[in-house]
Amino acid sequence: MEIHYQIVKMLSDGRFHSGEALAKKLGISRAAIWKQIRHIREQLDLDLFAVRGRGYRLAQPLDLLDENLITSSIPPKSRQLLSRLEIHHRIKSTNSYLMALGAEGVDSGCVALAEQQYSGRGRRGRQWISPYGSNIYISILWRYTLAPVELTGLSLAVGIGVMRSLEALGVNGVGLKWPNDLLCDGRKLAGLLLEVTGEQTGPSCVVLGLGLNTLLTKAQGADIDQPWIDLIQIPGGGGISRNELVAVLLGNLLEVMAGFEQEGLAPFTAEWQRHDLYHGKAVVLRMGTRHIEGIHSGIDSSGALRLEENGEIKIYHGGEVSLRPL
Repeated sequence: MEIHYQIVKMLSDGRFHSGEALAKKLGISRAAIWKQIRHIREQLDLDLFAVRGRGYRLAQPLDLLDENLITSSIPPKSRQLLSRLEIHHRIKSTNSYLMALGAEGVDSGCVALAEQQYSGRGRRGRQWISPYGSNIYISILWRYTLAPVELTGLSLAVGIGVMRSLEALGVNGVGLKWPNDLLCDGRKLAGLLLEVTGEQTGPSCVVLGLGLNTLLTKAQGADIDQPWIDLIQIPGGGGISRNELVAVLLGNLLEVMAGFEQEGLAPFTAEWQRHDLYHGKAVVLRMGTRHIEGIHSGIDSSGALRLEENGEIKIYHGGEVSLRPL
């Protein structure tokens, strides 16, 4: 582990640590400690106090990810589906990383987590804001014998996996927005990004990316182009450690992704409808410059949106379609 990450780990308790104590533990000079502190501020964009006579302290404690805590907390049945788990301090994108590993033939159940992404991606090419040591940035790779077209409902199924995880942890008031978002009070809590490669008739390789806000400052959220919310603002969302959250998420998501091969979306459709925030409501679909208004009439067996337009039901698939309430 690079020295500046070792310092962050030592400071993650939110208490003051003297430069002398840090230097002694790491076997470097106090001048080197100061250089690393500057690096932490600039590269990781962490607020860090330096007080003469007291030392260094982070503005707020960090709940850093721990591989052992996560893996030991995943239910045994789901843990068997996990082939590999990596935690990265700083990475361009967990999805991009796993897409590259997928091309090299890595097995199903490979998981990548990050403390920070410097080029995180959401749907439709949007940037996903990813501050260090906060929120959840996770990607899972899974291989299917199915053709890519047969995986259209997978994003909805994994949305249910996230909902089950939040409910199991006592988080209330969250719902689903077709096809890939989780909202609370009309503000975005989490988003899903699925990237699929494969032959036209199969097999396929899927990388599922999940970004979930656990704790964002106003400054960190200033660049987000839509209303947002984090877990700590939601009833039941305070006090949940990131490691516990990741373990519960992996327990559900690995099971959902593995089961989709045989069961498809069918076991999740009723549950999706129960959590669908806009079912039966007037909505607008945005597809580039086209805007289509209608009544959200649920989903079909493939996960496509059923939209009532002038008394007629029409079907729309995900991809570049964006849904908004009227």
